[in-house]
Amino acid sequence: MTELGLVADAGGTNVRFALVDADGKLCAPKKFASKDFPGIAEAAKAYLSESGAKPSRAVLAVAGPVRDNAIHMTNIGWKFSGDEVAAALDLAQVMLINDFEAIALAVPHLGPDDLAAIGSDIPMTRATVAIVGPGTGFGVSGCIPAQEGVVALVSEGGHASFAPVDEVEIGILKTLSKRFGRLSIERILSGPGLVVLAEAMGAAPGTLVPQEITARAKADAGSFEAEVFARFCAILGSVAGDIALTMGARGGVLIAGGILPAMREALAASAFRARFEAKGRFKDYMRAIPTHLIVQDFAGLIGAAAGLRAMCKP
Repeated sequence: MTELGLVADAGGTNVRFALVDADGKLCAPKKFASKDFPGIAEAAKAYLSESGAKPSRAVLAVAGPVRDNAIHMTNIGWKFSGDEVAAALDLAQVMLINDFEAIALAVPHLGPDDLAAIGSDIPMTRATVAIVGPGTGFGVSGCIPAQEGVVALVSEGGHASFAPVDEVEIGILKTLSKRFGRLSIERILSGPGLVVLAEAMGAAPGTLVPQEITARAKADAGSFEAEVFARFCAILGSVAGDIALTMGARGGVLIAGGILPAMREALAASAFRARFEAKGRFKDYMRAIPTHLIVQDFAGLIGAAAGLRAMCKP
């Protein structure tokens, strides 16, 4: 096999790698725990050592804002540049892109089996698409159709302010504002945020972890954890709707991130879609926008591969 290059999708919890062959296809994808490595170069060395491959170029999708081909990752503390990684791995070129930019680049390459409709069977259309995703943090991006592929819209929308819509959420805002000051979306809509939300709703501090909340919510629909998760989904619906309005995302909204694929049924049964559509005078506008969950585990790698192909074009 002739490798075109290496791609990665690095977040605060997991880092995924794959090779991209000369035809642009992903090969040998593998997932590692981010905490097991001091940096992305060390994780990449472990992957390349196992695969025996010697690529010449790489595109790394990373969680956080990329500036001048360098990043300080928001939720894990890794700090590096493309040039540093290239030197460490003996590569000719390494390009860094935001992880949700990679999801945006993947959109044209996702098929029906990669998506699950949530609350609406309306098909996606060729128009602007918004992407939101709760994982270790909360990612936001979008894409606009172009003559070849899409133009990715990169943002840090997860750090916009949380906007409550009822008395329960006003209480959550008051409680968490005492703890954090300004309350961003990511403080609630993320893995760590799920715990923060549970504590704001009455859980004793330090008694829960995200996996316990989702597991108990899945096992017992009448549990406190199910109530917390239902509120999480409702807030996500409001946020996704706000972002759809902001971007004019009439092509659809895609939900990414590591939390929700395993909770697909609970998300579909929640108030997510009702809250998504509940935009006052724009309710009819919102009803026409499809919402889908990305269930493809390697969507970020697919997008990074699209970036790699573009980088390698003469």
